[in-house]
Amino acid sequence: MSGLFDDADPNLLVGPETADDAGVYRIREDCALVETTDIITPLVNDPYQFGAIAATNALSDVFAMGGQPVTAMNLVFYPPCDIPAEVLQEVLAGGNAKIREAGACLVGGHTVEDDEIKYGLAVTGVVHPGRIIRNSTARPGDILILTKPVGTGIVSTGIKAEMVTEATVAEACCWMTTLNKAAAGIMTGCDVHACTDVTGFGLVGHASEMARGSGVTLVLDLAAVPIVSGVAELIGDGLVPGGCYRNRAFYSRLLLDARVCRDEESKTFHADDLLPLYDPQTSGGLLISLAAESAEIFLRLAGEQGCFAVPIGEVVADRGHAVEIR
Repeated sequence: MSGLFDDADPNLLVGPETADDAGVYRIREDCALVETTDIITPLVNDPYQFGAIAATNALSDVFAMGGQPVTAMNLVFYPPCDIPAEVLQEVLAGGNAKIREAGACLVGGHTVEDDEIKYGLAVTGVVHPGRIIRNSTARPGDILILTKPVGTGIVSTGIKAEMVTEATVAEACCWMTTLNKAAAGIMTGCDVHACTDVTGFGLVGHASEMARGSGVTLVLDLAAVPIVSGVAELIGDGLVPGGCYRNRAFYSRLLLDARVCRDEESKTFHADDLLPLYDPQTSGGLLISLAAESAEIFLRLAGEQGCFAVPIGEVVADRGHAVEIR
C-alpha cells in the first residue's frame, strides 16, 4: 500500500502510515493543507438531515487534525429516475448549511448517476505545520476525553427497521449534525497530545489506532462511556449493524477486557455490554488525549461553552494490548 504514496516527499507531513483522519501537505513554512473526503448512504429518512449528517461527518476529519475547513466540494451519487429532484435539493441544502456553519466555502462538486443515493464532501482545510494534532502521539499519564456519545450506528439500524422511538432518533440526529468545531476550538487552545474522531471503526477501533500509533495502551472505563439513549433496548432487540460485529471480530484481538479477568467466577460481565464500543459511528465525537492538567482546563472550558465532553479513561505504558476495558 505504501508504494502508492510518495513517501519521499518531505512536504507530506501526515500520510496513511498511522491511519490518521486526514492527509496533511505543507505548502509554506507556516501553512499546510488538510485533505479528506467521505461519502455515506442515508441513515435517516429526512433528506435535509441526511445531507447535514453527511457534511458534518466529512468536515470532522479536518477538525480532528486541529485544522480549519476552508473549501468543500459535493460528491453525489444519485438515481435520477427513482428519486425526485427535490429530494436531492434538500440533501444539498442540508450539506451546505453545515459547510457554512463550519466556516468553509462550497466551491463545486461532481454528480454520478447511480442506483442508490450517496452523498459526501471532499474537504480542504488549513493548519500550521507546527500545530498538527495527530492520532499517534498520546502519552502515558494522559486523560482521554470523548465529545459525543456512541451508538448512532445501532440507532440507524433501528431506523431502517422502524423500531426506534422518535426521541431516540432526534437525539441521534442532534449528535450527528453537531459539528466538532467547538470541541476542536477548545482543543487547539490546550496542550493536546493526540486526537482522532470516532467514526466507522467504532470507539475501540479508533482507540486501537491511537494506541498502536503511539506505542501505548488506552484504558477505557466502560461505565464512563456515554451512550445514546435507547441503544441498550435496540441491542436487546437484535438491531445491531453488521459493521459492529465486523469491528468486534477484528479489534477484539487487540483488546483486554479486565472485567473478564476480575469477574471470571461471578460471571457478572456480558459480551454484549461492549457492542456500543464497537458500533460504527457516523459523525462521531473527538477522542482527545491530554495531560491531566490540560484535561481539567478542557473540561472547564467545555462546560463554560456548552460543549459536551466526558473523561472516559487514561493512557498507560504499553501493556501488550492496544485497549483495555475496566
